[in-house]
Order: sequence, then C-alpha cells, then structure tokens
Amino acid sequence: MPERVFLVPGGLEGDRVDAACARMTGLSRSRVADLVANGSVRLDGVVVSKSDRVDAGQMLEVDIPEDPVGVRVRPQIVEGLRIVHDDADLIVVDKPAWVAAHPSLGWKGPSVVEHLAAAGFAISTSGAAERQGIVQRLDVGTSGLMVVAKSERAYSLLKQAFRERTVEKTYHALVQGHPDPFSGTIDAPIGRHHSGEWKMAIVEGGRESITHYDTLEAMAAATLIEVHLETGRTHQIRVHMAATGHPCVGDALYGADPRLSERVGLERQWLHAVGLGFEHPGSGEQVHFTSEPPEDLAHALEVLQRA
Repeated sequence: MPERVFLVPGGLEGDRVDAACARMTGLSRSRVADLVANGSVRLDGVVVSKSDRVDAGQMLEVDIPEDPVGVRVRPQIVEGLRIVHDDADLIVVDKPAWVAAHPSLGWKGPSVVEHLAAAGFAISTSGAAERQGIVQRLDVGTSGLMVVAKSERAYSLLKQAFRERTVEKTYHALVQGHPDPFSGTIDAPIGRHHSGEWKMAIVEGGRESITHYDTLEAMAAATLIEVHLETGRTHQIRVHMAATGHPCVGDALYGADPRLSERVGLERQWLHAVGLGFEHPGSGEQVHFTSEPPEDLAHALEVLQRA
C-alpha cells in the first residue's frame, strides 16, 4: 500500500483531519473514515482520529490503496462536452450538466477526466488517481467552464491561483423572485447540512464563503443575475441564494418551487459558469474564456421572459 504525503495548506487550517484528507486526496469522506479507523492516516508521523484538527504546514501522510474499490477511470466520450482551449499546459472545457469533474464512489455517470482519457489527452498526474489534473470542480448539475492542468507546473500554479483567489469565476444564475438589493454581497460561512452528506448550509463555524451578485434582468417570476465568487465552496451560489429566499430555478435540493421548474421544463438548477479568467501558467499572460448557457437553460429563460 503506497504512502502519499501532503503539505497541509493554509486554507485548511483548523479543519477536521477527515475533511482535510478528503479534500487533498480526492477520496470520499466515508473512504477516508475507513483509512483513519485503520490507522492509515498520520499527521507529522502520528496516527490520528477523524476528529483531530490540522494545522497549516503539517505533513499529512496517507496510505492509499493503488486501486480504491469502485473508483476507476473508464475512458468514455461525453456527448456535448466541448474543448474550448488546448495547449501544452492546460485544457479549458465547457462541461454539460450531469457530467462530474472526475469519477467517485458516489457517482456512476460520465466525467470530464474520463472524456479526456478517451479523447487521448495527457493530463497532469498530480492529485488522486481518479482526479488527476483537476484543479477546480463544478457541481454535476451545473454546466460551464472548467480548467484542467496538463503539465505538473500548470497544476501547481493553477491550484495556487485558486487558493489565492486570483482566478476570475463568473456565473449566470436564474433565481426565483427578485433579490433585494438588486446587487450585493453575501458573506456567510458554509458547511455540511445536518441532514445529509451531499447538502450544504450556512452554519456557524463553516468555511468563509463570499458571493457577489448583480441583477442582469428582472422578470415577473424570476431574476437573471451575474455572480462573481471570491471563494469556491461546494454549492456556494446555490446555498447563498437559497438563504436569501431566492433559490436557483429548478434547484429542488435547495427549495426551488417545483411548479416553476415544471413550467419552464427544467430538471436541474439554472446555473452556468459563463466566464473563467486567470494568469496563464505558461505564458504569464492574462487569459479569459466565455461560454453561452446551453439549450435547456436558454429555453427556460425564454419562457420566463415571455411571461
């Protein structure tokens, strides 16, 4: 069983060791819990329990099986996935909905990593085996732009850029009702919801989460907003907008009105990553990529614009 060693970054300071380990290895929380229980996780050489906390600069040592059961990369071409940009350092993809960033124990559908493998792209070997090259993720039900590292240097520099919040991440979201004020900032910590592993919530002691939004167009039943993220927490836009009483249209997990979702024929949250900008890790130049919302989102918006 090979040992892998990770330097705990400042962004994970104070996190529980099981949560930090899951984020750094790409393994599920349940898989990490098994490794901790078996004594396979150590901080600075000392075996830990899952409730221990990590400090920045510590060395996290994990004995990870080479082929975790159920987590394998099975190359397959994903219909609708578009390569926006490809060079020696990175790939920018336009991900369709219902496609994950990478395989996991909790997801049996297609993924970006598997598409790139099937298409013959060589990507960075950094990261866990099933998520190599992945420096950011989008929810399975969220479409839009993602960057994947091809070179090891690009992986390191892009991860650093995301940690330091120098990456420009722009989304369009169609939310129920009319946010008040029309433009604003939501600064509220996000953590796991008490009811289940896959749902997030604003919780005391959660991780810092900052969302900026501006109204683009107000309709009778909904509002199209542009969102810029300072942080990149799981489900951040969905959680923050739902907390204001304006969930994304179609987002059943966070309280969207099913009648409105049915009216516009939407089976997922109206949320699309429309813009991605960063300093290119190879050239040092500032690059920016854009994406138009796909057909299902465009149709839902048109229905509400006509109402």
